Amino acid sequence: MNTEPVYVAGQWRPSHASGTFQADNPATKNPLADVYPISSWADVDEALDAAVEAADALRNVPGEQIGLFLELYAALIEAQRAPLVAMAHAETALPVRPRLAEVELPRTSGQLREAARAARTGSWLLPTIDTKLNIRSCHAPLGPVWVFGPNNFPFAFNSIAGGDFAAAIATGNPVIAKANTSHPGTTRLLALAAAQAAHEAGLPKGTVQLLYRIGHEDGARAVADARVGATAYTGSRAAGLVLKAAADRAGKPIYLELSSVNPVVILPGAIQTRGEQIAGEFVTSCLMGTGQFCTNPGLVILLEGAETEKFVAAVADKFRQAPVGTLLSSGVERTLAANLRKLVAGGAQILVGETPAAGAGYSHANTLLRVGGAKFLADPERFQTEAFGNASLVVTARSNAEAAQIIDALEGNLTGCFYADAGGNDETLYSQLAPRLRRRVGRLLNDKMPTGVAVSSAMNHGGPFPATGHPGFTAVGIPAALRRFTALECYDNVPAHRLPAALANKNPTGTMWRLIDGNWSQADVTAA
Repeated sequence: MNTEPVYVAGQWRPSHASGTFQADNPATKNPLADVYPISSWADVDEALDAAVEAADALRNVPGEQIGLFLELYAALIEAQRAPLVAMAHAETALPVRPRLAEVELPRTSGQLREAARAARTGSWLLPTIDTKLNIRSCHAPLGPVWVFGPNNFPFAFNSIAGGDFAAAIATGNPVIAKANTSHPGTTRLLALAAAQAAHEAGLPKGTVQLLYRIGHEDGARAVADARVGATAYTGSRAAGLVLKAAADRAGKPIYLELSSVNPVVILPGAIQTRGEQIAGEFVTSCLMGTGQFCTNPGLVILLEGAETEKFVAAVADKFRQAPVGTLLSSGVERTLAANLRKLVAGGAQILVGETPAAGAGYSHANTLLRVGGAKFLADPERFQTEAFGNASLVVTARSNAEAAQIIDALEGNLTGCFYADAGGNDETLYSQLAPRLRRRVGRLLNDKMPTGVAVSSAMNHGGPFPATGHPGFTAVGIPAALRRFTALECYDNVPAHRLPAALANKNPTGTMWRLIDGNWSQADVTAA
């Protein structure tokens, strides 16, 4: 049985493999036909050497050329829509329509084009010029970037096509993509398109490379290697923290998206005036994609009362009636079941999902649990265990003060949401609780569920630890997402002919925004 080649230094070649693996079809639990290599350190070493060479060459590649690559790549992805969607469906069981074909694939090509625009204008560099002291600074590429993609977005967060990839490339860094082992075939097809686009755009060999899987020890060694500029990782907290520890010891930047329960606080006035509507919105958000979104609402905070009991009963009934979806892998199935057992062992009551009966393929019954506020506060770490999948935990507080304590006990999250009475009856309580939640989330929502992550320059898809590894960065939102993969470089009394183009007196693009003597401007520097 043939093993798929890796893409290293501009060539598809056999891997120096230490083993092989196959992806499963989650809907059938059967292995798919294609066989992929588990790369040894020899592959990693060769890819890093090629990436270093590419990084040096990319320093002299204009943003226009990088933008061309990103646009060519976006067009090739759209041209290959049918085989890409078919492969992703087989490897993830995510619906062909609308999810893969009409939502996620267009989002992916759109992200690439947005990154292309940023590469062309160059404003992400934040050029800063002090003409009086003749000191100038700007951001610049950091060097080779590892991208570890997650299992739940085979296109939009793919290691060789998603947001982290686009951001790293747009800033002039080569990317070594480590495919997620749940969808290696999808990643291979994307890599074929990326390789073609890179060749047509004339980018250096080694700008884009692909390995499918590496051993855990080699992964930790790779992110800490002296040749690496930075790493972007989206996945489980346990694996991410191992990589973070290795990168931190070596002083290497690593940007992590780890885990988040995304608390939703529904205030009494909102339940009283539109409880049924909110129940529907919550169930839709929680069970969408079988709950396998990083912004899935996994924790709901309510104030005790008769209307709350009606609300919880309505949600439970909708959970029972909703179809059971397919989970992404056997690992997701095992981890979901284990984490639900952990919540129950701590005292959470199962409202729905008492039996393990579920759907076809990898699956678990839709599960709704409940715990009182006092019990939650006695063991908040346990009750914030992320049950990644079609499950959520309701926490009921006996008083406003206890609700505040529950929020104060929350870990860092990607999102936090409040539903409040539109007539203003919840305004006082909102003003007491919202500032507490604001400090614990990257994105605060009002009167909408958190599942969607818009591709917007104002978006923050990040948050305090353990949602991410650093609260100051976002994985979505250009230009902010780009600056994760940059170094700030300063030039003091450097002659004009030795300066980077972004810091020259003449604006190199005509549209680049630069901070000149304290004022943002697109004009040329008129004094020096």
